[in-house]
Amino acid sequence: MGFDFLEPINDHILRRVKSLSSQQLGSKVVFHTREEFPDLDKIKIALIGVSENRGGSADNSGDLSDFREELYSMFPGNWDAVIADLGDILPGNSKEDTYFALRKVASDLIKRKIIPVIIGGSQDLTYSMYRAYDELEQMVNLVAIDSKFDFGKEEELMSANSYLSQMIIDEPNNLFNFCNIGYQTYYNSQEEIDLIEKLFFDAYRLGEVSNNIAIAEPVFRDADIVSLDLNAVKSADSGNFVSFAPNGFNGKEICALARYAGISDKVSMFGVFNHHHSHQEAILITQIIWYFIEGFHYRSNEYPFGSRENYIKYSVPIEEETLVFYKSDKTDRWWIEIPFITNGNNKLKRNTLLPCSYEEYLGACNQELPERWWKAQRKNVL
Repeated sequence: MGFDFLEPINDHILRRVKSLSSQQLGSKVVFHTREEFPDLDKIKIALIGVSENRGGSADNSGDLSDFREELYSMFPGNWDAVIADLGDILPGNSKEDTYFALRKVASDLIKRKIIPVIIGGSQDLTYSMYRAYDELEQMVNLVAIDSKFDFGKEEELMSANSYLSQMIIDEPNNLFNFCNIGYQTYYNSQEEIDLIEKLFFDAYRLGEVSNNIAIAEPVFRDADIVSLDLNAVKSADSGNFVSFAPNGFNGKEICALARYAGISDKVSMFGVFNHHHSHQEAILITQIIWYFIEGFHYRSNEYPFGSRENYIKYSVPIEEETLVFYKSDKTDRWWIEIPFITNGNNKLKRNTLLPCSYEEYLGACNQELPERWWKAQRKNVL
């Protein structure tokens, strides 16, 4: 069983939790202790620490005690789902050993419909999160909140700067779509930007998202995995002065993005990476995780691939197409239909719905073809 790889919560944290009031979050979480492993039958979210940094540039001696102390001293919202802290996956003899352990643990959890929340190490651990879906035999959509695309050179070993290349190259290739939120152009070569376009992936520049953060919501609604690189947050807000970032998301924006990830009915794994183990960063991670859990508790359970009875259908003639939109009468959120193409190499094998915004619907009414619709349709025929 993959859970054998998990190290229990240390006694210092457990003593700290016992000193908290019954209103604080620590009193409402179940813990993996030396004496007992939590009963997973009622668990909805499982926190896991992974201090593997050999794929990046951070110190490998990371301890998550600061993060746990801060998180469990906070007060929860009106939450009812049971949260567990399953402890830590310690670095193996090689980083490949750690990849294997995380893959097994994450796979076992998602099979039980438990959302693993990974607080890591270097971002190459995202590859293990992706490979955890292999046994489910499903296509995977990945969203990375990152200032870089993390393509590496062909001969480069797996690292925090090259894990995306491994996903594209390695079999089985289950990556259906990738979207980057918050890239900064000067950190990415023109060759990498062109490759994003060539693969029909999506990418949003930092300024574009900061000016209108709501444009990111439909992207998260279609994601299975969300991987957040703390280097995407500017140092003035993260407290990370080891790897100085003068520009990036601010604290409010990164928490809003985490909440979008949590509120998505489809997101089944969430990770926060490249923690440099400063106390300031621990506080930021605490709030990011808090907002993800808050979002989870506001899920509407309207992931619309079944019945469409609760949606208003809108047909919009545009060029030689008729675009079909659906609006939820429950949340006012929008989707656009991607038709099944019988003579193509369609990966989805059916008509499917792509999350979109009201603005994209208005654009279609003005004869503007939504870019994400076009890319998704192209991907279906390749």
